[in-house]
Amino acid sequence: MAKTALITGASAGLGLELAQLFAADKHDVVLVARRRDQLEALATRLAAESGVVAGVISADLADPGAPQRIVDELARRGLSIEFLVNNAGFGTSGPFVERDLLRELAMVQVNVASLVHLTRLLLPPMVARRSGRVLNLGSTAGFMPGPFMSVYYATKAFVN
Repeated sequence: MAKTALITGASAGLGLELAQLFAADKHDVVLVARRRDQLEALATRLAAESGVVAGVISADLADPGAPQRIVDELARRGLSIEFLVNNAGFGTSGPFVERDLLRELAMVQVNVASLVHLTRLLLPPMVARRSGRVLNLGSTAGFMPGPFMSVYYATKAFVN
């Protein structure tokens, strides 16, 4: 029986690369990101190339309710997650005093709060069955302060 990996931020970058690696290792995948069209194209390709089941959940993790809706959708589909990859994230740049406050708060929601929320929701079944893994993708930016990206650096320090 194939084990399933849920990968956030799977439509591009490291998330896309990790989805390809899980599929190459014959793990089913659930791809999560905002861009449904890109997720569906990737899911179709992974299923064809690797023979895995590749599902899509379009969600904006800047929405505080998104993690619960993702877990509800997993339950509706009867899916158990063996590997949670918290990859979704974004940064902004510029003097903090000039940055859009709502955008900065959305970054904290995506990079920190949704990671904590999704992990807390998916971890108990892993612990109960004594099987599962969580991968949180941080950044070298989390090891030092940086100019014009203070909130991003802080969120990555949290993840690290």
